[in-house]
Formats: sequence, C-alpha cells, structure tokens
Amino acid sequence: MIAPMQIMPMQQRHVAEIAALEAAAFSAPWDEASIRAELDNPLALWLAAEDGAGAVLGYVGSQSCFEDTDILNVCVSPAARRRGIAEALMLELEARLAPRGVEKITLEVRSSNEPAIRLYEKLGYARVGLRKGYYEKPREDALILQKELTFDS
Repeated sequence: MIAPMQIMPMQQRHVAEIAALEAAAFSAPWDEASIRAELDNPLALWLAAEDGAGAVLGYVGSQSCFEDTDILNVCVSPAARRRGIAEALMLELEARLAPRGVEKITLEVRSSNEPAIRLYEKLGYARVGLRKGYYEKPREDALILQKELTFDS
C-alpha cells in the first residue's frame, strides 16, 4: 500500500483527474460532466484515493437503489498499480455502503481482465452471469460478479 494515502468521498477537486484516468484507462470513458453530475446524484457514492500531495491515485464509483449497489468503474493510475489501492477502495466502499442497508453489490468486468477478476474473487465476489458483447473497442463479453454483504450483529 502506498503511504500516505487517504480515501474519501469524491469532491469537485477530484473530477478532472478522475476524468483523465477514465480517458486513459477505458475505451468508453465517462466524460468530466458526467462524473461531476455524480456529485449531485443522491444514489451515487464515488470514492477517491489520493496521495499525500492530493493527487488522485484511483477511484471507485457506485450507484445504489435500495439494498442493491452497482459498481460503475474502478480505476487506479497506471503508475500506482499493484500496491493495494483498488482493494482498499473496494473495502472502503463496502464499509460505507453497509450502514446504508446495502445487501448486494454487483459489477461487470471484461472477461479478459484477469487481474481485476482475481481481486474481485479474493474480495468475495462470485460469478453470477455473462453479458455477451457488453464492451466495445474491442467487443468483449462482461462477467457479472456479485457479493452479498454480511452484517455483524
């Protein structure tokens, strides 16, 4: 893990850097206006991981409806990968969603993205389906992964 690193809800100051990471990482990236709109979306929870200087290392975006949450995107800066940032973001997201009554988290991942699939499975996500031809550039199937959150009483 990179130290120091802080994970916090996405703020206006993170939007441009998150949009730049989106553009660098994804073939169909969210634009800056769409990311900014999530700040005002009551269903959204986006978290940003930043280094000690305030630079965005990675982020996770989600939207919840009642007890279900969909993870929209998870991304870590190429220079900061393989340091536990994605795992820390996912665990922090779960910790923040559980008190809100979220019981199930779902995400899609490219079927060829083996590092991400390994991480999600390590975190307890199970394969529950397949979306044929879900991704473009290149056209690829998406695995649907899901995790049931358990609550300690």
